[in-house]
Amino acid sequence: QVQLVESGGALVQPGGSLRLSCAPSSGNILSANIMAWYRQAPGKAREGVATLTRRGDTSYVASVQGRFTISRDVANNAVHLQMNNLQTEDTAVYYCNILTPSGWARPPGDSWDQGTQVTVSS
Repeated sequence: QVQLVESGGALVQPGGSLRLSCAPSSGNILSANIMAWYRQAPGKAREGVATLTRRGDTSYVASVQGRFTISRDVANNAVHLQMNNLQTEDTAVYYCNILTPSGWARPPGDSWDQGTQVTVSS
């Protein structure tokens, strides 16, 4: 099964920016049908933040529309989440997931580990 490794999380002030990256332990992430970013804040349910289809279509949750951008990185076999104008409510652990012909790399109903911590605080 494909393992996904996120990086790029940090402590940032409100209004700041971060770029998260997600790379697979094996295989070509760019052959996935869907690439997605999720986040889970303390005490809250996990929520989908952004998706990117193999065709290039993107979608975002309303709270990040216009501030976050999901993109694929062919050269580095990765998917990124560019986050601008970060707000305190963006504080969460961020995870990526991909849908391949074998299914989701991270089963949607499971508890997910790793991820990368984003903390927005002054």
